[in-house]
Amino acid sequence: MTRLVSAAGALAVGAVLAIGLAPSAAQAAPKPAPKPTNVQIAGKGIDKTIVITVIESKRLFGSLLSEVNWMASARSQTTALKADKLGPKYTVTVLANKTALQTYELFPMAAGGPRAHRPVKQPGNKKAVDGWFYGRLTMPETLRVSGVPLKAKPDVVGGGIGGGVGEDLDTTAEKAAGAGEVLGEMRRLFLLNGGVLMIILVGLAGIAFLIRRRV
Repeated sequence: MTRLVSAAGALAVGAVLAIGLAPSAAQAAPKPAPKPTNVQIAGKGIDKTIVITVIESKRLFGSLLSEVNWMASARSQTTALKADKLGPKYTVTVLANKTALQTYELFPMAAGGPRAHRPVKQPGNKKAVDGWFYGRLTMPETLRVSGVPLKAKPDVVGGGIGGGVGEDLDTTAEKAAGAGEVLGEMRRLFLLNGGVLMIILVGLAGIAFLIRRRV
């Protein structure tokens, strides 16, 4: 009887602890990071801030986001150029609905190729490590298609929305797949040739062995 009472008491205590810990465990669970839904662009020659949303322009939004999101945790690649070498600056802000997540400064016409800057001051009183990066060659055309007043460079990004951005991701994937198929065919060809060569060598070795035995 005493053992039954002790067991019942232990179960009761366990239940109370479980109930007491459940809310705290739920509160400790990390919230999922907000997903970007729109990108805003401001800078030289832009009278009204440009807004590109994932709902209205999914491909263009994806291309524009890919120009900056990789810098969120990347290490600085270079140092700042002199002001007269940077060219016009365009501030790109990534948002989740109305909440700003990240901000970057892009210099598509910088001497020697596009440059990008990750400023220390970030939205929501956040801070980042100051960093300078080599921008992608597609940056000027991506910004131009988004509405930034820049000269067209169709040789950098071909086809797609108004000059190309949006199709570049699909085209790259298709080229990569085609290259993979070619490499696969070459590998199979080398393996086949190698197998045939081995058979020939084994045959020649056998013939040489028989000749030596007869002699």
